Amino acid sequence: MVEAADHSGRVLQVGHIERFNGAVMALFNASLRPMFIECHRLSPFPGRNCDVSVVLDLMIHDLDLVLKMADSEIVQLDASGVPVFSEQEDIANARIRFASGCVANLTSSRVSMESMRKIRIFDPEAYVSTNYSAQEVQVYRKKPGPLPRSGNPMEHITVTSLPVRKEEPLKLELEAFLEAVRGNKRPEVSGEDGLRALEVSWRVLNAIRETR
Repeated sequence: MVEAADHSGRVLQVGHIERFNGAVMALFNASLRPMFIECHRLSPFPGRNCDVSVVLDLMIHDLDLVLKMADSEIVQLDASGVPVFSEQEDIANARIRFASGCVANLTSSRVSMESMRKIRIFDPEAYVSTNYSAQEVQVYRKKPGPLPRSGNPMEHITVTSLPVRKEEPLKLELEAFLEAVRGNKRPEVSGEDGLRALEVSWRVLNAIRETR
């Protein structure tokens, strides 16, 4: 599809809707230098669409975000996963190390007792917690200056919330596609972005199945 779009001069935008989540857009604009990224995407068993692994069903969305934030080549990838209620992996974990030194740990499950969609980022100066569902981003930073010799050091942590544009992600995704079709901007999620996320998803799957 990527080659066909290039050859025909057509617009191709991949449907990674999480890119249009207001919290994710605020996160991308925060100019972070991630050293460690932790993703959790958990949901109860859906009873449908279980003919593919949870890696291709859920984790691929977090892989897309991690690849964009790390912006570095993968140097090591380890993964594990197991089927629970279906014939495919229902739980999966991947640990990815990038050439930049950034490490990402991703966990996806469709057999959880409760839903969770969160990403946590540690950079040299801050810890950032993002809740996709609530569209909230909280930033934790240490106050400047030395810590006191006594007292609770946690009192020297400041917590701020990033401003988030809380709109329906599907609406923003469609608007972005229309703008790209009109030639006003590049696709927000290019075919190359989608292809890379898919390729890494298959690397995760291969790593899982090599160990089983």
